[in-house]
Amino acid sequence: MSKHIYDYIIIGAGIAGSSIAYELKKHSNNILVIEKENKIAFGASGAAGGLMSPLLGKPNKFKTLVNEALKYSTNFYKSNIPKHINQCGTLRIPKDKEDEKKFQEYIPFIDMPYKIEQGGCFFPEASVVNSHEICKALMTDITIQYNEEVKNINYEDKIWNLDNKYYTKNLILATGSSKKLIDEFYVNIRAIWGQRIDISTTTCIGINYHKECSVTASKEIDEKTYKVSIGATHHRFVNTKTIDKNDTEVLLKKASDIIKLEDINVINEYAGARAASVDYFPIVGKIIDSKKTIQEFPYLKNGTNVNEQRFTRYDNLYILNGVGGRGFVLSPYLAKQLCDLIIYNKEVQEEINLNRLFKREVKRLK
Repeated sequence: MSKHIYDYIIIGAGIAGSSIAYELKKHSNNILVIEKENKIAFGASGAAGGLMSPLLGKPNKFKTLVNEALKYSTNFYKSNIPKHINQCGTLRIPKDKEDEKKFQEYIPFIDMPYKIEQGGCFFPEASVVNSHEICKALMTDITIQYNEEVKNINYEDKIWNLDNKYYTKNLILATGSSKKLIDEFYVNIRAIWGQRIDISTTTCIGINYHKECSVTASKEIDEKTYKVSIGATHHRFVNTKTIDKNDTEVLLKKASDIIKLEDINVINEYAGARAASVDYFPIVGKIIDSKKTIQEFPYLKNGTNVNEQRFTRYDNLYILNGVGGRGFVLSPYLAKQLCDLIIYNKEVQEEINLNRLFKREVKRLK
């Protein structure tokens, strides 16, 4: 019996994996997504609050990247999955006096429509997306293998072999906080735990809020009850996914500092490990083979410049990772670039490719 060879296998069914699967589906019907859990967006993507609002600050490359991605991804969701995005606007409120001072410094550099309200900035074009449903919609008509954790990958005769069970011409890693499949020192992923709770309340909220936590616009449950999501932007758990009573109470207190919520009942609690790179920029592109590259150019360790086009890269092995707490803002934008690299050999933008990480980390091998 001959083995089936896929055009593309994507490992990971979060927002990063879902987004690249959606883009590649335009070019092939022979795609498999492998997910170690029993459903799409099980981890950080499913736990995300799904707020899509601009990054504030003085001009810098990261702010430019995020806000360009925000414009792209907002239009992407509105055009392709309109029923799962609510462009209701977001009010960003300073959390203290020091934060208020920063807001005032940032206002001249805001490059999106805004209004000054309640001591903060209201962005009418900001949105909230239904995180789990967005991922499901992106995966429509794509084959998914659940409850499968890939242990080993090997490249043989121009085919990637996954545990002698699955075979593909092209392999894309969208594994989030796990980097077990890549034995590369420069691909440094940090796990930052995030939390979200869904509550029912008799309070109807028409916009999103963000202060020390995020509070989303409400969805009607019945005539007098609404569902609201409350999320921690950078909530850090120590070594566990476990959410205890104190974690939930902290979130509810932070939410009450933003808006008074009546008749609260906690419906669901979520936690997930967001994948962040060491410099917070995403990691996108064809993976560099560090052993072969250093063997050919040992003076890289001394900081000698080498044309990045000469780096040795693994054949047909790609990554889309490190989207941190802005996965739903960044992933469609990044997936389009990665797809263009795979299909048309068009390079991804400099800020997000792997060259920066490799060149920096190789100098530490002296």
